Amino acid sequence: MLNCVAIDDEPLGLVIIEEFCRKFQFLNLVKTFTDPVEASKHIRKFPVDLLFLDIQMPDINGIEFYKQFGENKLVIFTTAHSQYAVEGFNLNALDYLLKPIELKRFEQAVNKANDFFNYSHSTNQEQQYLFVRAEYSLVKILFSDIEYIETLDDYIKIHLSGRKPVITKMNLKNVMAKRNPNEFVRVHRSYIVPLSKITAVRGKHIRLRDAEIPIGLKFEEDFFKRYGKLP
Repeated sequence: MLNCVAIDDEPLGLVIIEEFCRKFQFLNLVKTFTDPVEASKHIRKFPVDLLFLDIQMPDINGIEFYKQFGENKLVIFTTAHSQYAVEGFNLNALDYLLKPIELKRFEQAVNKANDFFNYSHSTNQEQQYLFVRAEYSLVKILFSDIEYIETLDDYIKIHLSGRKPVITKMNLKNVMAKRNPNEFVRVHRSYIVPLSKITAVRGKHIRLRDAEIPIGLKFEEDFFKRYGKLP
């Protein structure tokens, strides 16, 4: 369960957050605040997992308020002004809700928060998805949707089934640490491939549905050992 705090200088905004939170069993809205100073005291004293934080408040900007905590809390920003979205993303915000907040959009945001919280605290090697930041959003990607992954200098490009690729600032080493170890194999310094998506291997090239990937000399022995074990 996520322990939550909501901060908004407008009481009506807090009433809506309270009403919506009651609809989700994994949300525990501990307290609401119209005064950021009182909110700050509470957050420093008691454990809080998720903040619903208004950006435009009279005494302090919500973004500046969030920076007080070293960005180590999950946050969903709420505001009537979309121009703050990029700055919120740069602070690793989970999501950004525009007022008036609709329940369906709220549901999307809190489901993402719950998934990301479980993902961040999981020690399960069989995690079924990963999160990456791309296009000013936190994107959840199922491992089963990945066709292959390639490097682009300081970025990686994740090719997906049935949707456009996702480009994010991340390296293959970090991806390998998060992947399902029984499914994904690094076959080249520039490529990671899911074993189940291989349609054929010819010489030192792997054939996927829509691509052909070279097998690097350094990774050749490990790949053929693992590929040979497939049914």
